[in-house]
Formats: sequence, structure tokens, C-alpha cells
Amino acid sequence: MIQRSLLVWSWRLGWGAALLLSSLSVGAAEAPLQVKVVIVTMFEIGTDDDAAAGEFQLWKQRRNLSQVYPSGAHHDLHYDPQSGILAMVTGIGTANSAASVMMLGMDPRFDVSKAYWLVAGIAGFDPEDASIGSAAWASYAVDGDLGHEIDPREMPADWPFGYFARETSRPFDPDKPAPTGEMFALNPELTEWAFQLTKDIVLPDLPSLQATRDLYTEHPNARKPPFVLKGDNLAALTFWHGAILNDWANQWVDYWTEGKGEFVSSAMEETGTLQSLTYLDNAGRADIDRVMVLRTASNYTMQPPGVTAAENLLKENEGYAGLDAALESAYIVGSKVIDTLLGDWDTYQTRLPTTADIDK
Repeated sequence: MIQRSLLVWSWRLGWGAALLLSSLSVGAAEAPLQVKVVIVTMFEIGTDDDAAAGEFQLWKQRRNLSQVYPSGAHHDLHYDPQSGILAMVTGIGTANSAASVMMLGMDPRFDVSKAYWLVAGIAGFDPEDASIGSAAWASYAVDGDLGHEIDPREMPADWPFGYFARETSRPFDPDKPAPTGEMFALNPELTEWAFQLTKDIVLPDLPSLQATRDLYTEHPNARKPPFVLKGDNLAALTFWHGAILNDWANQWVDYWTEGKGEFVSSAMEETGTLQSLTYLDNAGRADIDRVMVLRTASNYTMQPPGVTAAENLLKENEGYAGLDAALESAYIVGSKVIDTLLGDWDTYQTRLPTTADIDK
């Protein structure tokens, strides 16, 4: 019956999809792999071993991710049978991240119900809060796409921006509906544990970082060597840039978190990832309380003095000044958390770590 069904699907979807379905049916007949940690990266540059690295490459090179499983999504899954680490590349954007995470969560080859999830990727950082190469643990992820929008040239004169929440009548209307995808709050105890565990790590500092930092004469935190902090994430499908939109991002995160969040990192995937993990948690296939979001600064979200937003964005498109340092920071900080979890897996399989564990 399974072979007949696969043959039918091969006609409808093509032989590539049929081969994937075949592998999944075989996996369903075997005991699923017990995954301890899922590393969620978002992009790679070229192949996994090209000279130019994306978010996945360091994990592949430095961890024993020797078993490769086709996924049918953006990128194959890589697994280390000794440690129980599974690494994925979702693809850029909330649609890709939501679909890829959901596919993994429903994949019968893997049991991720007790897994910790580490989102580890680069981002643009607000120069008001941190410098390039820095690493931020998020307590909140806020969506920058769900809403209403009016072109600023047509909006009322007393509006600060043309973008406002659904089911409201103006920007930052306090009478907003409860979030249904606009904001996700991560487990505060787990986030605090991850931060306290890693806050004193010395991050790599390169000469190229110093040259870029020196341009931000009006932002003291942007001029510091890279450091670990807590700061929240805005996920939007548009790669925005500039002082005006940076101001909007700060207000938008503050608005949806009721003043509890602080915008630090701008990326394109978190709310898609967390939406799928919320649904998987509802189905008993993942634990949303075991999710951590780590972003590291490859660039700033706004221009320095004396440069226009357009000039700075176009310069960044030629290459992020902090890319290599950000990738290294993500690996170093993320590895500290992963190795701590795996080092006492008998404990952390059944209960979540707390800051009290750090001093033991």
C-alpha cells in the first residue's frame, strides 16, 4: 500500500518528492532519533564548505555532524549521533523558517519533543545598544510585518509613521488586540540562564570592527569591543535600514512588549520559527519553553553621522564589516550553552536549567 501511494505521489509531485516521501516512510518504521539540541541557522553562502561562510558552516566544520538526512526543505539536516545535536538551515525569511521548522517537528525520523532549540544567526544591531560582533540573547521576538500600512506621503500629519497594528485606528494605539503572531515571549528563566552563563565570554575583536565602530561617534555602546548582552529581536521580511526606521523599530518593540522589551537585533525569521514551535508545542512534538534566540551583530541598523541611509545600506550590501566576527561569536556563545546542556544531560533532559545551576 505504501509503495502504491508513493507511486501515485511520484506522478503528481515528481520523482524528487517521491524519493523524499520514500525516505520518510522508511524512517517512520524505525525508532526516531532522540535529538537533544537543534541548532537553527538561517542561511549559508554557496556550498557548506565554501571559503565564504554563512551561519551553518562553523557548526558543520567544528561539530561531528556526520549524518546527513534529506529534508525536502531549504537544506539537508545534519546530525551528530554521539552528542544528539541536529543542525538545520531554514532559508531566509519567516515563510522559510516557519515551513522548515514545522517540517522538522513533524518528521517521523526525529523526536525533538525534549530538544533544546538554539536559534543562532547574524543580525543588524541598534548602535544605541551594542557594537558589531556583539551577541544578544532575546527575551522577546516581535514581528515587523503583521499590521496596516499607509504610505507616509498620505498619512495624517500627526502620525509619526504610516505603520500601525491590525484592528487599531492609529500608530501605537493602546487599544490593540492580544498578539496572534505579532509578539512571542521566550522563557525568561532559560534566557536569563543562557545570558548569565555567557555574559563574561570574551568575543573576537578584529581591526576591521574597530574602524567601523569609530564611525559611530554619537553612540557609546557602538564603539565598545564586542560583548554579550540581553536584547530583543524584530523579525521582518524587509531588510530595512536607517535612523527613521530604527526609531520605529524601537517604538514597535516597546509597543508590543508593553515596555518590557528593548529592540536590539533586526533579522528576518524569528517570528516564523516561533510560530511553528508554538504549534508543535501544542501538538506535544516540541517544548516551546526550551527555545533560545541568539543573534550576533554583523552590521548596524542605521547609518553613522555624515552618511545617508542609502549610502550606508549600499555599502553594507558589498559586505558586512562584522560578518566574520558575528559568525564566530554565534559559535562561541552558542557552544557554551550547548556544551553545558549536554554535559549534564541526565539533569537537563527532565528539567530546565536555572541560574542557580551556574555556581554549582
